[in-house]
Amino acid sequence: MMKCLPVMDDDDKVCANCGKHGSDTVKLKRCTACRLVKYCGVDCQKAHRKQHKKACNQRVAELKDEQLYSQGLERPEGDFCPICTLPIPFPIDKHSLFHPCCMTRIGCNVADTKTGIKPCPFCRAPLCDTDAEMVQLIQARVLKKDTTAMTQLGQKYLYGRLGLQKDVQKAVELWKEAAEFGSIDAFYLLGNAHHLGDGVEKDAKKAAQFWSKAAMQGHAEGRHNLGISEEIKGNYDNAVKNYLISAKMGYKASVQAIQRILMKGMAKIEQYMEAVKGYQDAAEEMKSHDRDKAREVKIVVAGMET
Repeated sequence: MMKCLPVMDDDDKVCANCGKHGSDTVKLKRCTACRLVKYCGVDCQKAHRKQHKKACNQRVAELKDEQLYSQGLERPEGDFCPICTLPIPFPIDKHSLFHPCCMTRIGCNVADTKTGIKPCPFCRAPLCDTDAEMVQLIQARVLKKDTTAMTQLGQKYLYGRLGLQKDVQKAVELWKEAAEFGSIDAFYLLGNAHHLGDGVEKDAKKAAQFWSKAAMQGHAEGRHNLGISEEIKGNYDNAVKNYLISAKMGYKASVQAIQRILMKGMAKIEQYMEAVKGYQDAAEEMKSHDRDKAREVKIVVAGMET
């Protein structure tokens, strides 16, 4: 029997089970999972499965890792303020204002305290006066399948905010619907839900799967949580890989995590220095004079949620 080795794209194409050469009459097809070997038919693939299984599973895992660590290296569009176009610092909820009128998150405060409350700086709609009005606006967007509205409303139900009764199950339902449309935040929130067992069965494997989906689309917190899950399992190499990515996005906790692993002797000083440099570069990119000024005077705009 032949060994499971990558089949080269030359004249030596053969079936991994029977050794039959490919030709105009014998069409060989690759194993769709690992892409390592080819077969002349389903019967040969089934006959070779037992021998091929280990190599196949190993390659599938390698391909998943390659995909995981090569994607999501930059923050998604939603992490950038639409006014100043700069990335919003972490934690995002504490450094931005969310507007239910247009489901837009603003990372810089453009309120004019001299003239009082202004319209939404993005869509110019009047700001809400009550929690009930905010809920009504968000629910209207949910009906239009706005995934940002779904994740936001889910968080309100999770914590019982804006006058809504706390309902974890409702929150999870909204996140699941948003996830079906590919919402990055929904993937992250569902990962948290499975990690904690909030509204769903506690399941570390499912939590990691959802965090992976978020991480591969640039979600820094999802990437950091993925690093934590790997660290807990003792997979320090993978943990550091994840932490490095989120550190370079400006997530400070990831730098601290690599330092912690370094102190255990399970990371290299070069990796820690790379994380520090990456974090500093990202932090510099997020700096804004207007943001610093707004933070100093602690401007609070009615109708906007931090």
